[in-house]
Amino acid sequence: MTEQIEHSGIVDRVEGDTVHVRITSHSACGSCRAREACGLAETQEKIVAVRCAAAGEYAAGEAVTVGVRRGVGLRAVALAYGGALVVLLAVLIVAQSVLKWSEGMSALAALAGVGVYYVALWLLRRRIEHTIQFTITKI
Repeated sequence: MTEQIEHSGIVDRVEGDTVHVRITSHSACGSCRAREACGLAETQEKIVAVRCAAAGEYAAGEAVTVGVRRGVGLRAVALAYGGALVVLLAVLIVAQSVLKWSEGMSALAALAGVGVYYVALWLLRRRIEHTIQFTITKI
């Protein structure tokens, strides 16, 4: 199992110490020969901002590979989904068992708790961004 997840892309632009790379991601059926006929294939373009000291060495239109450590992706999934699930269940259990609220009120409180959790993640986004370090190499 590789230590990095890598995607090929094209440099979109360079701004200061940041290289913006356009990556095209394909769904699982993206390589199917019948994708034009079925209409279910998804192709999305994403722009990834990669900070690096050698940003001046890259030019728009250049082919590159962008990589990120595999553990970073797992951490992102844990924060986005695992944390929200823990908050939902904790608030639901406390509202039902300790506070003896009705099921409807408990459910609303649990959903509000998840909303507060996502707002907290959004407020901490700059701190979280610094833990995600992309690498970039020329092809």
